[in-house]
Amino acid sequence: MARTLNVNGASVAVAAPDDTPLLWVLRDELKLTGTKYGCGIAACGACTVHADGKAIRSCQTPIGSLDGVKITTIEGLGGAHPLQIAWVKLDVPQCGYCQSGQIMSAAALLARTPRPSDGDIDAAMDGNLCRCGTYQRIRAAIKDAAAAPAVAAAA
Repeated sequence: MARTLNVNGASVAVAAPDDTPLLWVLRDELKLTGTKYGCGIAACGACTVHADGKAIRSCQTPIGSLDGVKITTIEGLGGAHPLQIAWVKLDVPQCGYCQSGQIMSAAALLARTPRPSDGDIDAAMDGNLCRCGTYQRIRAAIKDAAAAPAVAAAA
């Protein structure tokens, strides 16, 4: 079945059944491979993208539920998002596998809470697993990005 999705600001036609997980459409049809497959049961966060600005797990979101929804992937952040800059500045990734999901969850947090507390960060990042254990650097990077002029201007 042909369907049109709004991905990273563009209307894209996809040919997949309505019950196809968004993750597979992004990776296999649209070749947006920044979003990763982790567990397949929405428990690890590697597949996190935004749906109308809200962090969702794309491995468990069928495309049939996304009519009229604006989807943003890690590629849609543009490479110069304050979080991406902070991630590099603070050497957050080790293996890097979880990082796109971590950044997407953090970006959704900063969009709704520009100056998050430690509790806000913990709640927003709950369920994003990092097998390398860089959680302290992730928190520091979120705080660094929150202090960036671009985030402050958006608040």
